This record gives sequence, structure tokens and C-alpha cells, in this order.
Amino acid sequence: MATSKKPNTVEIVTQLAQPVVEEMGLQLWDVRFEKEGASWYLRLFIDKEGGVTIDDCENLSRTFDKILDEADPISQSYYFEVSSPGIGRDLVRPWHFERYLGQDVEVKMIRPMQTAQGKTVREFVGTLTKCDEQNVWVTLEGEELSFAKKDAAYIRLYEEIDWKNAKI
Repeated sequence: MATSKKPNTVEIVTQLAQPVVEEMGLQLWDVRFEKEGASWYLRLFIDKEGGVTIDDCENLSRTFDKILDEADPISQSYYFEVSSPGIGRDLVRPWHFERYLGQDVEVKMIRPMQTAQGKTVREFVGTLTKCDEQNVWVTLEGEELSFAKKDAAYIRLYEEIDWKNAKI
């Protein structure tokens, strides 16, 4: 007899959010249900061509908050947040990696790794060259490194910011 895996909170919320997000002309980048200290946070990260505005976040928050209350998929208390994934967005889903092939990424490994040239690296910036379900390939100083996604603490889109000339 085959057993079916019960969907987790993130999967349930993703299924509820996807049509709402699309109807609003947005893209659902990621959904996270995380514990920080004693509190739980449900976070929806949205994107759209040209960037997300505070109004986009507020409109989705108001609309989806009602849907969450009605569906009640989370038994414990939590804080609900909607935001942009930001400039240095985490690459998590397979389509995130495919979308940014050829772009620079910032990587932090859980444990240091050796390059073919004998250099030990743990945090580095390189060009995302290839990916599959489990692995990522990044070119670093002319050398292609490959590693399992599960061995990275994070892989983020890298955007160098010129703080000297930034207008704040």
C-alpha cells in the first residue's frame, strides 16, 4: 500500500498563496515558516518585473491574511510578513538557479571545501554556471567548483553595492 506524504505548512500556504499572488500580477518567490526565538514567522517573498513596492506587499498582506484566517492551516500563533526577496535574494528553488545562470552568487558553505588548486574556501563569490536538483556549479577565479546544495548554508544572488556613491 502506498503512503502519501502529508503536505507541510509551507506547501499548504504555497498552494493557497499562488493563485492570489498571480492574480495580483506578482510572482511568489518563496514561502518560509520559521521559528525565531519563541516566535513563529510565516513569510511570503514576492517579486515582479521592475521590483516590488510597499503597496504590493501591503495589498497582498491584507488580501491573503483573510484567506489564511479562513483556511486556518497553522495551529500555533505566528507573525505574518510579506516582503521582497531583496537584492541579495536567496536562491532556493530550482527555477531560482535557472533564472540566474551566468550571474554572480555569494556562497557560504557549511564546512570549508578544497578547490582543485588546493585553496580552502568557505565563503566566496563566483559565477553560477550550472545547476541540477542536488548540485550547483560556480566558477571561482577561473576554476569550476561543484558542490551539493545541501552543503551550502546559503547561496544568494550577489550584487556589489557602491556604498561610496550611494545616495541614502
